[in-house]
Amino acid sequence: MPSQFLAARAQITSLDWAGALKYAVVGMAVVMSILALLSVLIVALSKSIIWAERRKKPGTAAEPLPEPAAPPAPYVPQVSLFDTDEETAAVLMAIVAEQSGIPLEHLKFESIKLAEE
Repeated sequence: MPSQFLAARAQITSLDWAGALKYAVVGMAVVMSILALLSVLIVALSKSIIWAERRKKPGTAAEPLPEPAAPPAPYVPQVSLFDTDEETAAVLMAIVAEQSGIPLEHLKFESIKLAEE
């Protein structure tokens, strides 16, 4: 038994370039043929599903989707103003939003107070 193992091992290790190329080509051919078979199976499955959908009776249509809910009311922030008017506060909020690069609807202003110099 050990002599058969050594003889088989000697055959495997004495592989020349032609033999290696043969194994590589056969291996690639096997992989490509399996990939081709899988692509044929995918196309056949796709066509059978389309065919089954077309055979479906028109009276057995799927249930209609429920109507989407109405969008929520927009959020109106309540800002406490101290010693300033609404127009100045609006300008300040717009400047902060512009310079920070954050949209105004994502900012939260709690209070605006006029700073005296």
